[in-house]
Amino acid sequence: MPRRKIGMTYRVMAAIAQPIVRLLFEREWEGERHIPADGGFIAAVNHNSYVDPLAYGYFQYAMGRPPRFFAKQGLFTGAFGRLMHAMKHIPVARGGAGVLAALETAATAVRAGEGVVFYPEGTLTRDPEMWPMRGRTGIARVALETGCPVIPVAQWGANLLMPPYGRMGRIFPRRTHRVLVGPPVDLSRYQGREPTLEVCREVTDEIMAAITSLLGEIRGLPVPTAPHARQTAEDSGDARASAA
Repeated sequence: MPRRKIGMTYRVMAAIAQPIVRLLFEREWEGERHIPADGGFIAAVNHNSYVDPLAYGYFQYAMGRPPRFFAKQGLFTGAFGRLMHAMKHIPVARGGAGVLAALETAATAVRAGEGVVFYPEGTLTRDPEMWPMRGRTGIARVALETGCPVIPVAQWGANLLMPPYGRMGRIFPRRTHRVLVGPPVDLSRYQGREPTLEVCREVTDEIMAAITSLLGEIRGLPVPTAPHARQTAEDSGDARASAA
C-alpha cells in the first residue's frame, strides 16, 4: 500500500524541530502499534496547547508517518506560511467553499497514502477542565468518503508548558508529553450510508468519545458525560461552516 514520500523541506524542518521537542519535553508514548505502517489514515487528536502540534508532529514523524496537518488558513502567511505550504499541510479557509475545498484536499491526501492530522474541535479547547469540546463534522465527511481508518489520539503535557490561550512557562523542569493512541474507531455501521449532517454528527461524536476516553486514561480521571458546550456554526444551521 502507498505511503507518503518525505520531501527535502520536510526533512530539514524535522531535523530542526526534533531537538527542540527533546529539549522541551520528556516523552511517554503508548499504543504506537495502532498507527498504520502503510496506507492513508486520519489521526484524530485533541488540542490543548499552541505547542502540541509540534509535540504530536514529532511523535507521528517518529512513527515513520510524517503528518500532514489540517490547519487554519491564518497559519499559511508570511515565511512560516511558505514553509507550511512546502510541507504540504492543508489550509482551511473559513466559509463554505473554502472548507469543502480543504476537505477534498484532505481526502485526496488520504487516498494517496498519507497520514492526515485533524483537530476535530477546530481550535484550542475552552473547556475549564481541559476536556475535548464538541467536534466539527469535517473529519467525518473525509472518513466516510475515503473509508480510511480513523485513529483516535489523546495527548497531554504540552498544556502544562503552555496553557491554551496562555503564555509559555518555564522550560525546566521539563514536562512530560504523553501520547496514547487507540485502535481505529469502528465506523462499519456507517458504510454505504449517505453522509448527511445527522450521520456526520453521529460519526464525529463517536470519534470525539474515543479521544476523550483515551484522555481520561492518560489523566486517570473519569470521563465527563457530555462535551463542553460550545456554540458552533452548525448549531446555527450553517453545516458547511462547521465542518472544518
